[in-house]
Amino acid sequence: MWDFSLGAALGLMGRTLPFVLLRLVVYFAIALGYVLVTGVGAGVGWGIGSFGDADFRATTTAWGSFAGLGIFGALMYWAREYILYIVKAGHIAVLVELLDGKPMPQGRSQIAHAGTVVRERFPQASVLFALDQLIKGVIRAITGLVRGLLTALPVPGVQQLGVVLSAFLRVAVGFIDEVILAHAIRTRSDNAWMSAREALVLYGQNYKPMLKNAGWLALFVYGLSFVVFLLMLAPAALVVYLMPGAWAAGGVVFALLFAWSVKAALLEPLAITCMMQVYFKVIEGQTPDPEWDAKLEQMSGKFRKLKDRAFGPAPAKSRRA
Repeated sequence: MWDFSLGAALGLMGRTLPFVLLRLVVYFAIALGYVLVTGVGAGVGWGIGSFGDADFRATTTAWGSFAGLGIFGALMYWAREYILYIVKAGHIAVLVELLDGKPMPQGRSQIAHAGTVVRERFPQASVLFALDQLIKGVIRAITGLVRGLLTALPVPGVQQLGVVLSAFLRVAVGFIDEVILAHAIRTRSDNAWMSAREALVLYGQNYKPMLKNAGWLALFVYGLSFVVFLLMLAPAALVVYLMPGAWAAGGVVFALLFAWSVKAALLEPLAITCMMQVYFKVIEGQTPDPEWDAKLEQMSGKFRKLKDRAFGPAPAKSRRA
């Protein structure tokens, strides 16, 4: 059914316990930050509402909650590249070395060692973040190609199925961008853009096994995330009950936040480890196919930007219109 070993992936997760704990601290702190700032916003709204009647207070409390949620969300939007740089890329760097059977250096923590490896490949957080955004764009283009091929089949109802298929593929490929980053770290190339380009071409020419395994992992990860969400509904409702005023949807929102933190801290790195197993196995001994390279260049502007960074901008007269 699938080509990865959950047992081996869990073993690798155990060997990277410092990063697992770091992820737990970071993502639960983010979830707690959302709760606290939303609570502060609700308190401010509740205080303002004291100048009016009960309906006015309920309205200002709700708006205060939404404002707190939005403000913290905006802060996290700007912090995401540093989370990618410090937490995700560092964990990937350690997992890559363990998958290749390399021992961790003695006398230095995993987190410090991973930071050194990541800085060697990506001197600045902004470089890694820009690369990750281009990778995601190319992966979306490959997914769109696959979706187009499937929906073009002369099968009754395939167009309606295409909507469901599109949503599922978007979920399934959510782990793959970090696998591409893993290849860029693994090759230890001085040109991370070139490594990512090669990794994307290799992914494209092996999209069938990659998408099959990503699909199984998506079902596994999001199924468990839904179970966590159900378990978190009761404590989240208690948090809302303790907040000033009343926010009917607050329990659901906070339960979603706590479920997201479990997914990001524990389930995502497990899925990425499984996908790294599959990717490194299927590309072993392969070289990038020039036909796939040309295909990606034709259908993805993000891939062309990636090649520009890898090789330097091509002369204007030779560039594709």
